[in-house]
Amino acid sequence: MTFLLDHHVSPDFESLLTLEELSSNEFRGYCHAGHPMRAFGGQVAAQALTAAGCTVPPENLAHSLHGYFLSAGDPTKPIVYEVERLRDGRSYRSRRVTARQDGEPIFTLSASFKLPEGGADRQLTMPEVPPPEELPDPYEHWAQERPEEYQAATTVRVMSLRFVPQDRVSDHRAVPGLSEQTVWLKPARALPDNPLLHVCALTYGSDMTLASTASLDIQPHRSMLKGQSRAIVTSLDHAVWFHRPFRADDWMLFSQSSPSSCDGRGLSSGYFWSREGDLVATVVQESLVRRLD
Repeated sequence: MTFLLDHHVSPDFESLLTLEELSSNEFRGYCHAGHPMRAFGGQVAAQALTAAGCTVPPENLAHSLHGYFLSAGDPTKPIVYEVERLRDGRSYRSRRVTARQDGEPIFTLSASFKLPEGGADRQLTMPEVPPPEELPDPYEHWAQERPEEYQAATTVRVMSLRFVPQDRVSDHRAVPGLSEQTVWLKPARALPDNPLLHVCALTYGSDMTLASTASLDIQPHRSMLKGQSRAIVTSLDHAVWFHRPFRADDWMLFSQSSPSSCDGRGLSSGYFWSREGDLVATVVQESLVRRLD
């Protein structure tokens, strides 16, 4: 995945993570906008994880990442990812990545990789929900309601979404003060057999709806929004733990909840399951949430 990316070409998902290798510890890429003139945080995090993964042997698999969004990235400018090789142990390898634009840091990432090993296997059971084929495509609503915004969005071309009504989630119990959202998602096209690419695809997708879970008491995800946005919502920090091997190019169920929103910040967490019911990842994010009215 170390090839030069022409960021002016309509991308498939693999091209979104393609980086130019400047040196053994330095890579360059471009990120599309998530909101006008702001680079999409999920792609920045996924590219940073890609850069880190390019410095470890392929048998060492990513098992966690922790990232902080320091400032809004400019989607018209390149991002340089500087990788620090913090530790190379027999089982675990640690990396720190600083993403810079014009020499200034916009994002930092800590990532850990490990060799697979055996042991006991225990997991939470996936809730019963309707399959994605039975659910409407939210992008159709987005295209009708706000066509110019829809046409400018890159996410709609590379990642498919299906929202599950909460009353059709088997273990749903309305809890006062808790916002919940459940969504199926997957890349629009099949991906090569590269484990790093699949964990980066999940990282990208994990930032598409978590912030909107924190702001559900104000408005729905922008693909389901009617009229103008009533809030400023953006990621502040993001953490992912990868539990089991998986393919990201089949539908994955992302069950999300937000227990708190105050002080202009909302906290959300979620679980990713494979379609077969394997718990493959846990995600936690804090978001900036500010009402516009």
